[in-house]
Amino acid sequence: MNTDVIVIGGGLVGASTALALSRGGLSVVLVEAGLPQENNTEWDSRIYAITPGNVEFLRDLGVWNTMDASRINPIHAMQVWGDVSNSPLNFDAYSAGVAELGFILENRLMHAALWKALEHTQDLQILCPARCSALEFGKDTAHLTLEDGRNVSAKLIIAADGANSWVRKQAGVEVVAEPYHQLGVVANFDAEKPHGNIARQWFKDDGILAWLPLPGNRISMVWSAFEAQAKTLMELTPEQLCHTVAEAGHHSLGAMHLITPAAAFPLVLQRNQSMIAPRLAMVGDAAHQVHPLAGQGMNLGLRDVQMLVEVLLKTQRDVGDWAILRRYERSRKADVFAMGSVTDGLQKLFNNDDPMLGFLRNTGLRMVNHLPPVKRALMARALA
Repeated sequence: MNTDVIVIGGGLVGASTALALSRGGLSVVLVEAGLPQENNTEWDSRIYAITPGNVEFLRDLGVWNTMDASRINPIHAMQVWGDVSNSPLNFDAYSAGVAELGFILENRLMHAALWKALEHTQDLQILCPARCSALEFGKDTAHLTLEDGRNVSAKLIIAADGANSWVRKQAGVEVVAEPYHQLGVVANFDAEKPHGNIARQWFKDDGILAWLPLPGNRISMVWSAFEAQAKTLMELTPEQLCHTVAEAGHHSLGAMHLITPAAAFPLVLQRNQSMIAPRLAMVGDAAHQVHPLAGQGMNLGLRDVQMLVEVLLKTQRDVGDWAILRRYERSRKADVFAMGSVTDGLQKLFNNDDPMLGFLRNTGLRMVNHLPPVKRALMARALA
């Protein structure tokens, strides 16, 4: 089987890549190991904050408006507290001149909508479930062999198979990984008080706590905590966890009721030596991994997709041509580096017991509130 592009990995980033390229006129084969989860009525603990720029991308793909709007919640404002300050840093949509700062939605909801669109797209073949066995990169073509013996050849391979990318390893691309020795503990709650469509975040000396507004009085929690504390959180009873989370947020939304069990995942800063290799482009976590404190990992990946699609669809040449791939990498380098550096810097600044750093970080938060140009610059990046 021959095609223009093989996308390996059918998660949110891979599915959107395959959909956008096939809609753009390229022949695409999407390879995914496991079938998507069924989209049921239970709330998914994997929640994403999607920026307005990426919402427009999903809308252009015809995906956004197919999702159940009752399970999507807008963010109208954001409040950020330092570890000693009672006055938060405030961001709001009105000041930014937009209707929303972003939207909160479930992984499962978005994934189901993307796959439904994929199944009705021409020039796209889905191989699922299918596991990769071997991958060879030739001068003009890449050759993929699946475990069941099928072979697919393409001008370009796109790796969208996550942080532990099998494709990246086959290409020999080096990775520098820096574990934070933290876990991201996630869970969803019903809150006693309305959240007001406000995303709340507390930078604490022992971790970073975020509450993201879900429809109704529900919130999604992401608590980036050091391993020992995270383990303690995971061992709490539902009642104990509710009390601990409410207390950590100064009871600003009253009592909590757990609606999804807590889960945890390790936090790592991961930088690739390169986002490309001969006949290969990497997107999403296969290309980079950042701390989730700003909720920008998925948004970074979707911006990878948009730029790669733009570059590939503009070319009249071989889509795997090295010059084309270099154009993609150069276009993404600044955004990826900036987001990795900012999130890493904030993590190190706040998860540090140096008293001088404590003074600087909290003073800095207070100052930003009174520096409109700085706030506007931060908002512009958050809305992309």
